[in-house]
Amino acid sequence: MSSEDVTKAAVGIARILPLLSLSHLDRAFDYVVAPEQDAEAQPGVRVRVRFAGRLVDGYVLERVEESTHKGKLGRIDRVVSPEVVLPPATLELVSAVAKRYAGTRADVLRLAIPPRHARVEAETFDAPAAFDGPAIDGSGWSKYVRGPAFVDALQAGRAPRAAWQAVPGEDWPQRIAELAATVAAAGKCTVVVVPDQRDLVRVRDACSAVLGAEHVVGLSAELGPAKRYRAWLSAVRGSASVVVGTRSASFTPVRELGLIVIWDDGDDNHADQRAPYPHAREVALLRAHQRSCAFVAAGFARTAEVQSLVQTGWAHDLVAERAVLREYMPKISAPGDSDKALERDPLARAIRVPAVAFETARNTLAANEPVLIQVPRRGYVPTLACTKCRTPARCRRCNGPLSQAGGGSLECRWCGVGDAGYRCPTCGSQSLRAVVIGAERTAEEFGRAFPGAVVNNSAGSEVLSSVKGGKRLVVATIGAEPPAEGGYGAALLLDGWTLLARPDLRATEEALRRWMNAAALVKPGGRVIIVADPAAPTVQALIRWDPVGHAVSQLDERTEVRFPPAARMGSVSGSAAAIASFVETAKLPDVVEVLGPVPINGGEERLLLRVPRNAGTALSKALADAQAIRSAKKDAESVRVQVDPVDIG
Repeated sequence: MSSEDVTKAAVGIARILPLLSLSHLDRAFDYVVAPEQDAEAQPGVRVRVRFAGRLVDGYVLERVEESTHKGKLGRIDRVVSPEVVLPPATLELVSAVAKRYAGTRADVLRLAIPPRHARVEAETFDAPAAFDGPAIDGSGWSKYVRGPAFVDALQAGRAPRAAWQAVPGEDWPQRIAELAATVAAAGKCTVVVVPDQRDLVRVRDACSAVLGAEHVVGLSAELGPAKRYRAWLSAVRGSASVVVGTRSASFTPVRELGLIVIWDDGDDNHADQRAPYPHAREVALLRAHQRSCAFVAAGFARTAEVQSLVQTGWAHDLVAERAVLREYMPKISAPGDSDKALERDPLARAIRVPAVAFETARNTLAANEPVLIQVPRRGYVPTLACTKCRTPARCRRCNGPLSQAGGGSLECRWCGVGDAGYRCPTCGSQSLRAVVIGAERTAEEFGRAFPGAVVNNSAGSEVLSSVKGGKRLVVATIGAEPPAEGGYGAALLLDGWTLLARPDLRATEEALRRWMNAAALVKPGGRVIIVADPAAPTVQALIRWDPVGHAVSQLDERTEVRFPPAARMGSVSGSAAAIASFVETAKLPDVVEVLGPVPINGGEERLLLRVPRNAGTALSKALADAQAIRSAKKDAESVRVQVDPVDIG
């Protein structure tokens, strides 16, 4: 059949977005719709079309009567499914995210919509049931200054926006469940975005207990293709009132969105590592703005980005007064790791903790309460240094780092050569200490020091969801700290200086977030010992439990040096030649400031492009346009483009 015959046999034109990775093809193409496809080829469904001689997946964006294209039109090869998986609101959000991050809609759609599972799609889903549960007990929100008013606003169907700082020990999944139930009682839906599977399970279970399991779905990649698609379809078809999931859940279509919550937005898991590298917080903000719904950024700590929302008036503080906060706080201190303190307690030197921390652990275990020990990383002995002067132990052959092999001998981690007669080149001492001892070694040391205590490890692929109380030592890497029944009696936050010394713009913000998340697991009146410089502002913010004040100072510093969120930043990574070609192609705003390029890992370079916030849209457009021009040149070397990356060094 000729192209003209195909067009005559058509009943309309479908504008389709093919899922193509090339930036210059991020636009809709017209295809004719055959009569037998008319009923199913509706906006939002999946289709297969032929593009450049091959079959590709795509989505129908709209139906029109006539095409503006003057050439020949192809036809839809087949409608994959009549299920509408890309409703107009989701398409609007996807387009906004692609524009914000200088990406393509095809890349965003791969993040937003899970792969199809045909058998699940054929299943029958229950009709949405109205939430008719008991009256919600919102007394837990009375400890926060604007808490009751915020709940009242949700009940009235308004769209309040808040930055919520949970008090230590707060049952935050229960508080979120109460908000979700309040929204459900008003006939609307809630989307909750959490960093990981452990938090997902806690929030999902809390919401299920309040609303009923039939009203709640959990979404994460760990569910597997079938379960994940079933849960996602349950939200799309309106069977569920609450969606709890990791970062991609921020895109999930729901019947009528009333509230979107993001917990612990500073967690790295919220930043997607696939192009165009969107952050779940920004997706949630865009969606809240588009849908005019309520928004909550929650956590024990606070990021500079959330503080900027408060200072601009877009969101309001939801915090407890100092008098109330003191009732829930543990007692936090940061003793100095002086030589005199070590001399008073030789055992403290052996386990690399100051005397007061050792005494705290001993007293807590004697009271039959668990102790949490947070270490920066897993493993055994990542780095060795001189005991006296802390000069790093390096190989005399290749200058690589020395490590402790089996039997206590030293060998280089780069060349593998042993060094039995090592002496410190600075002071001549033969004594070495572990600068950052991993979780496994720490567990061994504390197990020997307290032989009557149960020792649990939580790290890597063996992260504990929770632990029982009693005489127990829990050694956990950062982010893997499990809650304990009744709360911990004490927490030891070891090697704190390593977090503060990270060469990263967000090092202090991240350190405080990690410490607060661990300290919040300690029961009120318990002890928290942070092994770090007591004079450091971040350590003082922890001792005072002042995440808001720390966020204010961080935002002030970012404003002074003109880094996000006070400014907008574009990052271009690749070879030197590719970066030069990209900059030559891009029509950057006149106000742009070029930083670099500088070398990064793998022999590549990175260039930073900085503009004021009001020029952020222009920068994103310039980056996207340059990508489109270069992708049209098939011989162009690719570069990695990110907007406001979270890992600026």
